[in-house]
Amino acid sequence: MPRTVSTGPSATGRREFLAAAVAAPALAAMAAFSPAAQSRPETEPTTPQDGCSMPDKLVVLWTSGDREVALKMAFMYTFNAKAQLWWKDVTLIVWGASARLLAVDLELREYAHRMLDSGIKIQACKACADSYGVSDNLASLGVEVRGMGQPLTEYLKDTNTRVITI
Repeated sequence: MPRTVSTGPSATGRREFLAAAVAAPALAAMAAFSPAAQSRPETEPTTPQDGCSMPDKLVVLWTSGDREVALKMAFMYTFNAKAQLWWKDVTLIVWGASARLLAVDLELREYAHRMLDSGIKIQACKACADSYGVSDNLASLGVEVRGMGQPLTEYLKDTNTRVITI
């Protein structure tokens, strides 16, 4: 009977090894940003050496009605910005189609509760929420529903605040 000599992993084995090697860092990164992650930052926040103060307020303007955008960007970053102490003061503004999505999606509502419990302020544009008929629903969740044109303008003008739009 002929003897076979193995010269290394098969093509299938190499593919599986490479897939695992590529996936491991991505999975670790995703776990670090999950709401369940309880770790704290490894280093203390730094301040500029020239004496200028760094902005310590973050406002996330969430306008998308896309659930994946909510889970994988708006909520993930907002929650971790506060939990990991990247920003001292964090506010999520619910604007446009995001108001309707938050009002009807149970998982997003539960996530919003966790954000509120962690000290994140959640505000919603009253005109938008009214147009979708969800103002009372959002208010019952603990979201501050109010006119947001003037507050958003103030956030944008404040040099101690950074505003990102999602």
